[in-house]
Amino acid sequence: MNINLTLIGQAIAFAIFVAFCMKFVWPPLIAAISDRQRKIADGLNAAERAKADLANAQAQVKQELDAAKAQAAQLIEQANRRAAQLVEEARTQATAEGERIRQQSREAVDQEINQAREQLRGQVAALAVAGAEKILKAQVDEQAHAAMLNQLAAEL
Repeated sequence: MNINLTLIGQAIAFAIFVAFCMKFVWPPLIAAISDRQRKIADGLNAAERAKADLANAQAQVKQELDAAKAQAAQLIEQANRRAAQLVEEARTQATAEGERIRQQSREAVDQEINQAREQLRGQVAALAVAGAEKILKAQVDEQAHAAMLNQLAAEL
């Protein structure tokens, strides 16, 4: 009888222990396990969102980098065009300046030639007068004198 009563006592003690565990121990354990599962699920979801955000950020960075490269290429092309334009303007100005200097040189040469001609005419006229004086002192022949003056006038 002792075995039966012990068995029944142990069964009752076990039932009380199970009831105590179900009432006080089991709910905090289930809550902790549920909380842990929820945190793990949230972490996995956050990791998935982070992967998606990373992919979006990388795509955006690539897009902005391509836009920056295109803008840089455009700026370089614009700078090259401006440099070519400046070179062409400088070339045009240099050509115009060279032509202006040539024209001034031509005018200066023409002016010097004209001055030299005038000086030469003055000297020739002075020599002609001197020659005429000598001829007139040597002989007074009007026909020779007139022919000589006509010849000098034709040469001048």
